[in-house]
Amino acid sequence: MEGRWLATCLLVLLGLQAILAFKEHDFKKCSDSAFCQRLRGKTGDVYSVLPDSLVITGSTATAKLRNQQEQAEFDLQLTAHDGVLRVHINEDPSKKRFEVPGVLLADLDQRQTSWSGHSKGETSAQLSLGSAEVTLTYSPLRIDVSMAGQPAASFNSRQMFNFEHLREKQEGDPDGWWQETFKGHVDSKPKGPEAISFDLTFPDTQHVYGLPERATSLSLNPTAGEGVESEPYRLYNLDVFEYEDESPFGLYGAIPFLLAHKPGLTQGAFWLNAAEMYVDVLKGPSGTETRWIAESGVLDLFLLLGPAPSQVTRQYASLTGTTAMPQYFAIAYHQCRWNYRDEADTRAVDAGFDQHDIPYDVIWLDIEHTDGKKYFTWDPAHFPNPKALQDDLASRGRKTVTIIDPHIKRDNSYYIYDKAQKKGLFVNDKDGKEYDGWCWPGSSSYLDMLHPEVLPWWSQQFQLSNYQGSTKNLYVWNDMNEPSVFNGPEITMPKDNLHYGGVEHRDLHNLYGLLYHAATANGLKERGKTSFGSDGDRPFVLSRAFFAGTQRHGPIWTGDNTATWEHMRVSLPMLMAIGLTGLPFSGADVGGFFGNPEPELLVRWYQVATYYPFLRGHAHLDTKRREPWLFGEEATTRIRTAIRARYALLPYYYTLFRQSFTHGAPLLRPLWFEFPDAVETFAMQDEFMLGPAMLVAPVMEPGAQTREVYLPAGSRWYDAITGEEAKAGRSTLDVTMDSVPVYYRGGHIVARKERPRRNTAAMANDPFTLVIALDDTGSAEGQLYVDDGHSFAFERGVFAHRQLTFKDGTLSNTAFTSPAPVVPVSSSQKYSSPAMDLSG
Repeated sequence: MEGRWLATCLLVLLGLQAILAFKEHDFKKCSDSAFCQRLRGKTGDVYSVLPDSLVITGSTATAKLRNQQEQAEFDLQLTAHDGVLRVHINEDPSKKRFEVPGVLLADLDQRQTSWSGHSKGETSAQLSLGSAEVTLTYSPLRIDVSMAGQPAASFNSRQMFNFEHLREKQEGDPDGWWQETFKGHVDSKPKGPEAISFDLTFPDTQHVYGLPERATSLSLNPTAGEGVESEPYRLYNLDVFEYEDESPFGLYGAIPFLLAHKPGLTQGAFWLNAAEMYVDVLKGPSGTETRWIAESGVLDLFLLLGPAPSQVTRQYASLTGTTAMPQYFAIAYHQCRWNYRDEADTRAVDAGFDQHDIPYDVIWLDIEHTDGKKYFTWDPAHFPNPKALQDDLASRGRKTVTIIDPHIKRDNSYYIYDKAQKKGLFVNDKDGKEYDGWCWPGSSSYLDMLHPEVLPWWSQQFQLSNYQGSTKNLYVWNDMNEPSVFNGPEITMPKDNLHYGGVEHRDLHNLYGLLYHAATANGLKERGKTSFGSDGDRPFVLSRAFFAGTQRHGPIWTGDNTATWEHMRVSLPMLMAIGLTGLPFSGADVGGFFGNPEPELLVRWYQVATYYPFLRGHAHLDTKRREPWLFGEEATTRIRTAIRARYALLPYYYTLFRQSFTHGAPLLRPLWFEFPDAVETFAMQDEFMLGPAMLVAPVMEPGAQTREVYLPAGSRWYDAITGEEAKAGRSTLDVTMDSVPVYYRGGHIVARKERPRRNTAAMANDPFTLVIALDDTGSAEGQLYVDDGHSFAFERGVFAHRQLTFKDGTLSNTAFTSPAPVVPVSSSQKYSSPAMDLSG
C-alpha cells in the first residue's frame, strides 16, 4: 500500500513539473491546427440562395443555400428579435451537428419580433428590422445591414464563408482531415473535416473589443492585413500557467462576442459555438474586417444592432441572460491563499484582520484542506473540526469558501467517485471507456456535464447532510474547470473524448466549465432552500473557466496572474473586455498569484482593485505570506485605506449590480461606453468608469510622481477626496503613494456607508451618506437599491429601490420606476439541464 502511495505521489509530482515547465510551444497555434490552416484567409466556394426556396413570414426568412462547387445544400434562416438579427446555417439536421445547449434563454423563440417590412427581388431580398435595413443578396450569399441609411455590417462581403459538410472518408483525402497529432497526442477526428468560417466587416470602424479572455489591449490590435502578421485571437479554454501580457493567446475562458464601435454606432457579433475558434482582425482606411473560424458546430450568428453601447449589452443580455444578483458579502473583500495550513492558521488570519482594523468578509480554503484531494472531504489532521471553524467565523459575520474542482479521484473508497462511476456519469475516451486523466489527486475521472442525470445528482452533493463538515455559511470555488488535465493535449481533455449521446468533446470544450459552474451553483441554490426556507439563499460560486451565459451563475477571475506591474496594468483591459461581453462580476488576483510583490506594487494593486467588481487577494503556495499587514506600517495603512474605500462604496456597487441584473450593463466601463462620441477615449484603457457616476485613473507605474488624467468634456467633474471641481480635458497631477485619482461626475448621486466596520454584516444597519455632484443646472440624480442581501425574496418584490433627485436646492427620494427588465426577474437565474434530444 505504501509503495502504491509513493508511486502516485511521484506521478503527481511529474505531472506538476510538466505544468511548471510548459512554455508557449506547448500550446497550438493556427499553423498547428489543420482546420485553421485550411480556412485562414481562404476565399470560400460560391454559396447561393435558391430564390424559389426563400419564404418570408412574420419574424423569419428561410431558404435553401447551395454550395455551387460541391452541390451540397444547407438550411438558412434569418430571425428578427428586438434589435438583433439571427443568422442560422446548418446542413441536414439528421446529421446531428452539435448545437450549443443551455446558453440561450429558454424563452428566446417566444420573443421574436416581426419584420417591419420586407420584399423579394430577382437578385436580393430586403428586410426591415426597426431602424435597420437588411439586404440578403442571393449569389454569392451576402448579408448587409445598414442603420439610418449608413452601412453598418456586412457578412460574406469578402466571400470567406466556408461550411465543411459532413462526409464519408475517401482514399486520397488530405492530411489532417481524419487525424492529426500534436506533441505526441493523436486526435482521431472520426467525423473528418467539419469547420466553418466567415468574414464580417464593419465599415468606417477602427475599434473592436471583446473576444475574452486574453491579456491584451482593450481595443483589439490587428492580426492580419497589410504589414501585419500575427497569431489570430484564439478562443479555447486552457489552463495557462503564468500567462504573458500583450498576447493574443486565449486563456481560461471564451466568449465569442465582439463589439464594434464608432461615433454614433455600436454593434455586436456573437457566434454561439463552443468549439475551438480563431478570429482575425484586419484594419484599414475603410473599416475593420473580422474573420472567424471554428472547428465544428453550426453557424448561429447574432448581429446586435445597437446603436448605443448600452443597447448592445442589453441586447446580448436578452439572448444569454443577465448577471446573477450577488449576495452582499460577495462584493466585499475576500482573503485567499494556496493554502491556509490548518484551522489554527485560518483563525490566526481571521484574527489578524481585526487586530489591524482591516475589513474582510470571506476566507478561502484551497485544495490542501481536503483529505487527499478528494473534494467534499476535510483533512482530518489539519481540519478536524470544520463546522466549529465555520461557525466561529460566522459568529463574526464572515463566510468560508472551499474549492471543488471537476476532476474526481479514481478511488472506489471515495464515495463521490464510487457513486458517479456506478451511475455512469463520467466522460468516456474515444473507445467508450471511462476517461482517465491526471490532475491534483493523480488518476482522475471527469463528470460528463452533458449527461442529464449529472445535474440532479451533483446538486444533491451540496446538501449539508451529504457534504459532511459543511455549514450554510460555506460557499464554493470551481477551479481547473477548462477542464485542466495535466497529461492531456494542451493540458486539457482530448477532443475525441465522448460525452452523453456520443457528442465529441471538441464540440463543447468551451462550454464544459460553464456547465460545471452552473451545476454547482444550482447545488448551492437547492441547499439554500433546505437551509434558509422558501426564499432560499443566493449561491456564490467562483469559476475560472467561462463561456457565454456564465454571468447567470456567478463570478469569475482572470486566473494565474503574476506579481508584476504589467499584469496589474493589463487587468483593467481584461476586466473591461469581460464586462462588455456580458460578464461584469469579475476580478483579478490582487498582488498577483505567482511571485512576491514589493510593497509599492502590492499597495498600488489594492488601490486599483478597490474598484474591481470582484475583490480577492490570492497567492501561490510557494510565495511569501502576504496578508495585508506584513509589509510595514505604511503599506498596511494604505492597504487598509484602499479596502475601507471599497466598503464605503458597497451601496453604490450593490445598486450597480441591481442594474446589471435587470439590464445587463457592465460595472467597470471603458470611457467610450459613457462618452460614445469622444474619439480620444476609444483606445483608452488606463482609466475607467465605475458605473455612470465615477471615473477612476489609478496610478500603475513604479515610482510615479505624476499621473496624466483625462476627463471627458460635456460633464462637470469633482475630486472624490477634496470635492474640488476639476477641469475637463487632459491634465498632469502630482501624485504620492497615497494618491488614487477618482472623480465624481456632475449630475449624479452616489450612495455610500462611511463608518469603518469589520465586514458587511456589521455595517448592515449603518446610515447612508449621499454624495451629490451637481451638473451645470445645479441638479443631480441617482439610485439606491437595498434588499436583505442574501435571499431570493427580492424576486417577490421584497426590496427598496429609490430614485434620488436633487433639484432647485431640494433632495427628494421616490420609488424607482425601472424600465422593463431584459428578462423576468423570477426566471433570470434559472438553470435548465443541457441535455439534448439525441434520440433520432
